[in-house]
Amino acid sequence: MKTKSILTVIAITGAALIFASCSETINGVEDMLASAEVKSSETEAYYGDSCTFSGVLTEAEIDGLMEMREEEKLAHDVYTFFYEKYNYLIFNNISKSEQAHSNAVSKLINGYGLEDPALTEPGKFTNPDFNDLYTTLTEQGSESLEAALKVGAFIEEYDINDLQNLLEETQNEDVTRVYSNLLRGSKNHIRAFTNVLSRLGEAYTPTVISADEYQDIIENSSTSDSDWTPGYYYNSGDSTNCDGTGPNF
Repeated sequence: MKTKSILTVIAITGAALIFASCSETINGVEDMLASAEVKSSETEAYYGDSCTFSGVLTEAEIDGLMEMREEEKLAHDVYTFFYEKYNYLIFNNISKSEQAHSNAVSKLINGYGLEDPALTEPGKFTNPDFNDLYTTLTEQGSESLEAALKVGAFIEEYDINDLQNLLEETQNEDVTRVYSNLLRGSKNHIRAFTNVLSRLGEAYTPTVISADEYQDIIENSSTSDSDWTPGYYYNSGDSTNCDGTGPNF
């Protein structure tokens, strides 16, 4: 994520991200969320000692990993904040998924002998721009449940855009594999947020990716990759620790 760019977009489109609460009472929340295509589970058992990778990373690939590690932590921390505020299940589910994403990037960072930039404290980041983002996004999402869900979709837009750009720039197979899986997960997440918003009578308008690309993602919930099932990542039938995929992304 180019954090200065996202801060600029937030400043320009802030009004589009802040919405008043629906006047109608929201009923059947748990039943509705049960139908959403969001897979999540505890992933700690899948992350043991660091793996060792033998490839070579360019400086651009290293920079991308550092940024993506904190970007995935940002998503996790924001969704955890919203779950604590609204007790709304989708935020709990996707926050676990984002933790798995962040862990997958951590595997690459540690496996290539790099210094992990991620801090353990929620809402705190080595890159100061992410500290600003966390504050801005949690404040916007605190306006209402609907605003929080739209912030979630907004975060996933940025993940999708950033991951696509990073995939174009990397030649490293380890990095490509992990980013590809994270991209599929982010597409699942934006579908889930859009689905819930639709059920609440709200629409989401993308501000990062194009309207056509967004609509294509929403309308195509399947994947052409035969070795992948929505919500679960597999790599040639293998979901071991060191492939960076893990379960239930």
